[in-house]
This record gives sequence, C-alpha cells and structure tokens, in this order.
Amino acid sequence: MKNNKLEKSETNRRNFLKLGLISSVSAVAGMSIMNTFTDDEEKKSSGEKIRLLTPDGKIVEVDESNINNYPEALITSSEARAGIPNRKFVMVIDLAKCKNARVCVESCQKGHQLDYHEEFMKIQLIQNNDASEPYWFPKPCYHCDEPPCVTVCPTGATFKRDDGIVLIDNSRCIGCKFCITSCPYSARIFNWGHKDKFDNKDIPYSPETQVPASEGTVMKCDFCPDLLRQGELPYCAKSCPMGVIYFGDKNEDLVTNGEETLQFSKLINDRGGYRHLEHLGTKPNVYYLPAVNRQFPLERGFDHDDEIIERYKDVPYVKKLKKEGKIKTK
Repeated sequence: MKNNKLEKSETNRRNFLKLGLISSVSAVAGMSIMNTFTDDEEKKSSGEKIRLLTPDGKIVEVDESNINNYPEALITSSEARAGIPNRKFVMVIDLAKCKNARVCVESCQKGHQLDYHEEFMKIQLIQNNDASEPYWFPKPCYHCDEPPCVTVCPTGATFKRDDGIVLIDNSRCIGCKFCITSCPYSARIFNWGHKDKFDNKDIPYSPETQVPASEGTVMKCDFCPDLLRQGELPYCAKSCPMGVIYFGDKNEDLVTNGEETLQFSKLINDRGGYRHLEHLGTKPNVYYLPAVNRQFPLERGFDHDDEIIERYKDVPYVKKLKKEGKIKTK
C-alpha cells in the first residue's frame, strides 16, 4: 500500500509538471494557455485528470490528452545565451525539511551524466555556533544577478541570461579556472575527465544541458534550462522526496515543489527567507527558509557511506556524536 501511495504521488508530480512550470507554459511555448487545448475530435480522452494552475491563479482539471507535449528541440547558441523570454527564475530551499537524503544530488548527477564524485548540488552541514545544533544545507549555484564569474571570464564562456540563469558554454571555455577562484560560493567544479560512457560525441552539445561534457572545462549547476523549456522542474526539485526545493518564476511571484504552489514573496516574507552571504552583494537567485521547527532528526542524514560522512567530521556536533559512539568517521 505504501509503495502504491508513493507511486501515485510521483505520478501526480510528473503530471503536474507536464503542464509547464506553474503557469509559465504559455510563455515558454510562445502561445496562450488556451491554445494548448485542442478540439480535435480524433484525440481520445485518456481518462486521467491533471491539475493546471492558470495565469489568474485558478486550479483547473483537464484530461491529459488535451495537453500538448512540446517536443525537445535543439536550442541554438543565440537562444541558449538569451534565455527563456519574460522569465526570472528563482529557487527557494526549505532547510526545515532537509534530512540529507541526497536524492537531489543523485538525480542531478544522472540528469547531467556526471561521475559519482562530481556534484552540482552539494549538501553541507552548517553549525552556526557551539550552542546550536547544525542543519543540512543544500547548496547549488546561486545564479547571481551580479555574478563575479561572468566578470572575470576572458572568453565569454560564462554568461548571464535575461531569465536570471548563469550558464557555461564549454565550446568557449579554455579551462583557465578564473571563474572557480572568483566564485565565493565554491559552486563550480573542473572537469578532470569523465568516464568513457559519458563521452558520447554523437550528442549535439548545448550549454543548456552541458552534455556531452568536455574534459578540461568548468561545470556547475545550471537550473536545468532544458527541462524548463519543456515545462518541468529542475532535477533536484522534482526528485526531492521531502519537497525541500521550490522553483518558479519571480515575475509571476510563484514557486512550486511539484506538490504545492506558493506565492514567492509571501513565502519569503512569512518565513524569514534569506540569501546566503548577502553582504557580498552578488544578489543570488536562491533563497533559504531558516531551519526552524525541523521535521527530521539530524542523525537521519548520516545514513550514508563512510565517504559521505567523512565530509562532516570537523563539525563540532559530529565530533560530539563520534565521541559518544553514535556515528563513525575515520
């Protein structure tokens, strides 16, 4: 029964996302929402209902067969650099829900064809002071409005789009690592070499997918713009079993984790949302909700391989747990 419930929940999540990121499918597809429906009598009803959030904020149910599935298309370089029109993408991470399940990390790795040691989403363990308990802290690229990585790139490989996303064009990247050293959030990684199975040169390269990756260049979280064009959430947001990651459009003032859709400005105001290292002036497009009234015991996040647990060995709270014999690190 439990598996059936989970399977149904995941199906509902996928169906909801098929309709487009919140109500933005009309803008992404370049047509009105009403034009996504068809009067074609030959199209048969699937019998499966899916929820749609209309631009005026109303939730309606329609038959799945009445929703157009926009085919994947090769995005030109100029389109990739311009971004999706009239969008301003934003992410909100609810720290109270995170239990270091690492599903977001693994889903991102699979979607971007990364090796096991390459992580666009990093899960840190933050302890602000000795008197407080730490909390799990997912950290993607922040897609800053004032990105220092763009400023220092000598070839224009790193660029900021009109929709707020910062991307890397590996066909221009020379691997100088200036962007890595300039990023105050350590969001970038250098590609020292992929497994052979990830080196498929038959796939047309696009900055929006970063696939196939190129050895000797820089990689990072990209907000999955290829999925956004299809009306889907980024890999991390749609895979998180706890609904930690909300994603949406700041222009529409809406974010969703695939299960619930909320008003972005109200969520940030009511929950005391903040941006990491705000004083740096980079103006990130990732916001955090404080880890208050946490839903899971911290120790649940240690149910991983020793290699993962070892990352947190210097956190005072972890040292305490190790001394008490509750967890093991080297």
